Parts: sequence; structure tokens; C-alpha cells
Amino acid sequence: MLVWARLQVRESGVGDVLDCDGQVLVYDSEDTARAALMDAEFRALDGLDDDDVADWGILLEDLIPPEGEHDDDLVPQMMRALEVPQR
Repeated sequence: MLVWARLQVRESGVGDVLDCDGQVLVYDSEDTARAALMDAEFRALDGLDDDDVADWGILLEDLIPPEGEHDDDLVPQMMRALEVPQR
């Protein structure tokens, strides 16, 4: 299962994370928000390469983040089942 989260950093430096349930979790800084995401085993999309996603049975170019104008538009897109490659 591929689970997305979105991190936004406010001008004040506070980090907001939109989770797959539509909740916005507020952290005192971007670093704290990133640490919480790492603790939950999330990875930054811009830090992935083809080798990282090869075992998931997808190509890096197929990882397209959820899109929408509002958080409510994103939530239904935040979880995606992946087919595990046969070994």
C-alpha cells in the first residue's frame, strides 16, 4: 500500500502534515514535521530513485502525488494499493 502525506511549511516555520485520513497535524517546525514523518516510515518523494521503488513493482515516474485544489480533493487519493511483483 502506498500512503501519501503532504507537508506544508507556513511562513512562520510551522509544519502542517495532511495525513491519509484528512487530518492536519501541526508541528512547531519543518524539521519536527519531517522527523515525525520519518518515524512513521514516510520518505520524501524527491529523495527516491528507481532502485528505491523497484521492489514496489512500479516506476519512479509513475509516482504522481495526489492533486487537487483543496485538502478534501486530496484525501481520496492518499492511499493506493500496489501490486507486489511475483518472485
